[in-house]
Amino acid sequence: MLRGALFCLLAMLPFGAAFAQPVPAPAEIKIGTLHASSGAYASISMPVFTALKLWVDQTNASGGAYVKAFNKKIPLKLISYDDQSSTATAATLYNQLITQDQVDMLVADSGSVLTSVAVPIAKEHKVFLFNPTGTGANFFVDNPYIALIADPVSTIWPKYVADFLNDDGVKAGIKRVAILYATNDFTGTQATAVRGFIKDANKLEIVYDQGVPTNTSNYTVLINNIAATNPDAVLELGYVGNDIAFLRNLQDAGQKFRFLFTIYPGIETESLLKNVGAEGLAGLFTYVTSVAYEYKPEVGMSLPQFRDAFEKVVGSGGGVEFGFNALAGYTVGLVLQETLAHTEALDQESLRKSIFGLSGKLKTLDGTFAIDEHGAQIGEITPLGQMSQDGKGVKLTVVYPHDIASGKADLSGK
Repeated sequence: MLRGALFCLLAMLPFGAAFAQPVPAPAEIKIGTLHASSGAYASISMPVFTALKLWVDQTNASGGAYVKAFNKKIPLKLISYDDQSSTATAATLYNQLITQDQVDMLVADSGSVLTSVAVPIAKEHKVFLFNPTGTGANFFVDNPYIALIADPVSTIWPKYVADFLNDDGVKAGIKRVAILYATNDFTGTQATAVRGFIKDANKLEIVYDQGVPTNTSNYTVLINNIAATNPDAVLELGYVGNDIAFLRNLQDAGQKFRFLFTIYPGIETESLLKNVGAEGLAGLFTYVTSVAYEYKPEVGMSLPQFRDAFEKVVGSGGGVEFGFNALAGYTVGLVLQETLAHTEALDQESLRKSIFGLSGKLKTLDGTFAIDEHGAQIGEITPLGQMSQDGKGVKLTVVYPHDIASGKADLSGK
């Protein structure tokens, strides 16, 4: 009678519930992303995309990525569309990757501007967004579908800049600060953060604080306006094109400041060197990324190995510069790799659980991967460095914080 009752009970259950079958492994894992081959963001987008593709090709050459959920290697398929640096085009293409291509893993394009349209779309569709370098702080507010992979959230990028000014700067007689920034999620957030750090310390006076459109290409009048406030320290926060235009105009004007900081000389050094020249970069303060500060990776290639592999892919005259964004693209690949190696399934919640489980445990050539409870990157911190002329090139010396400094800052402004 018991056997009969059990048989009847099983017969009433759905077939899948009574005899659960394991989910079959997919033939391939689809990774969807966008890249900008032209336009304002091509210089930061193409290195990320090139390095990500390099990782995919290397992984497939070894049989694919190991996926814990299926206990086997599975080939990867990279699906990427060209958004041409247009947020409108990017929005359409992100939707296409999710709804038509039905990718397993969604990777944003490089930078906060092109990431900004991906964030609400991924959230709406409940698709986890692997975010290479979109650091805008608002991306991580009330959003469980995102993690910043390759550089810290904008709110902590300029911490060492402000700490240096409030510490070494004040001791050296720095009193007055000017802030000029491009009004986008990346640099606008940094301006807000550095302004807050300075005001909280209450040691320096901000004598100029101005936002300008990201497409600003002539800074002559702005430089004259800054100079009129007689600042000791000037912080220009913009993208690659902003930095190039600002530094060129600064050379033309013949203006000098005791402390001058811009973002991209330390991130895309080769591009800035080509467009501004070693003399125009000498004495400049900037971020020190993993391109100039070599970490010991526990996963993936070392910095020299990666640079060699990247330059072989690009070749001579390829137009894609080696710099931090190349490292960022490769770092994204390594994080995807480790996420798959630890995930219990390919659904979006399992991928989220897996990547959050990597926090503080994964060390790559970009430093220690660590995210907070909102998915904002809090590892991979960028120290402050100063450039000096080195023959026809430049040398970047870490000057702050003191415990990792390789030299002392020159605040003569010469």
